[in-house]
Amino acid sequence: MENRKTKYLILVGDGMGDEAQEELNGKTPLEAAHTPHMDQLASWGTLGLTETIAPHQDPGSDVANMAILGYDPDRYHTGRAPLEAASMGVELALGEVAFRCNLVSVEAGGDAGLILADYSAGHISSEDGRSLITALQKSLGNESFQFYPGVSYRHLLVWRGGRSDLAITPPHDVTGQPVAEYWQVYDGVPELKSLMENARRVLANQDLNQQLLKQGKSPGNAIWLWGQGVAPIMPSLNDRFNIEGVVISAVDLVKGLGVCAGLEAVSVPGATGYLDTNYGGKVAAALGALRERDFVYLHVEAPDEAGHEGNLKLKIEAIEAFDSQVVGAVIDGCRDMDGVRVMVITDHLTPVRIRTHARGLVPFAISDLPADQIGVQRGFSEKSAEKTGLVIKPGHMLMEGFIKGSITPRT
Repeated sequence: MENRKTKYLILVGDGMGDEAQEELNGKTPLEAAHTPHMDQLASWGTLGLTETIAPHQDPGSDVANMAILGYDPDRYHTGRAPLEAASMGVELALGEVAFRCNLVSVEAGGDAGLILADYSAGHISSEDGRSLITALQKSLGNESFQFYPGVSYRHLLVWRGGRSDLAITPPHDVTGQPVAEYWQVYDGVPELKSLMENARRVLANQDLNQQLLKQGKSPGNAIWLWGQGVAPIMPSLNDRFNIEGVVISAVDLVKGLGVCAGLEAVSVPGATGYLDTNYGGKVAAALGALRERDFVYLHVEAPDEAGHEGNLKLKIEAIEAFDSQVVGAVIDGCRDMDGVRVMVITDHLTPVRIRTHARGLVPFAISDLPADQIGVQRGFSEKSAEKTGLVIKPGHMLMEGFIKGSITPRT
């Protein structure tokens, strides 16, 4: 094991990877964005590509971030929702199945039936989301079903004695489409079908949703249950690499994954999982933790959300905000620290064209800080990383190389 004086910091820009865009003259959003600080890391140290999601795995943030942290998803992944449960302090007993419970907006689509208008209920505020989920718990919670409020539109349902073998499509893959085809999966599970129907009735009668409609906002008038699973059993990062640290994210999924890996989940006021998140607060928490601990995993969701919206301009803005307000601030903050190894990475592709996650190699850059040297001048992007010829497969092997310093730089 390497000298324990080395400290480790992973900065994840969720969903930054993308495809070449015609309106960007063939560049990807990462290439088109102004990212001088990520470019610095790519120039100072090691730049390459890694496969965080294998061809046979579902292209989700749960799988991708698990791989980045060094866990083989084929061995440890049991579902997305159990990780979110861990973040929320909800301990799953034997026989209990956790489901992600999205608050979504549906609307009548004529002959097409119900249409999924917004997978996030207009990025509903956490306060409003909590109000609606609390109403569902009061009306529908019982010995079998328990609702737990989360952040924004992301909430949790625990089903005692439930099923985890359902193939459910995530709602962010269905935006703008009729829901009937995707909700057929619930037909064979009458308990869930009845629960979703009753939830629509309860939500329709909430004054809050009427107020949102009057304000021209999307209501949280339905739930979408998905990402189900039982509690995972994972060795801690301390057991594996003799490191202790924290996870910083607005997203329960990532915080819960960190908890399952033995990390402390740090809550940052104003962390929203969107472009209005408290970047400064996250960086301050990361730098503070790094002075006391060995390891920090800092995750920013905003680029992914812009990709789900299919908004190219917003995605570039989110990437640039991540570079300036997170990566740049971290580099500055590490100038008075010795022996900090930092990795910047995107967990997966979220192409604006398809508005959902996709498999594919993603770029990473690793550098030891402080570093003032001028290295090989290159940008942090998919194409620039491809030119180095360095590819780490499978992706869960990257973490070990990062900790041990055994990944060989290439130019």
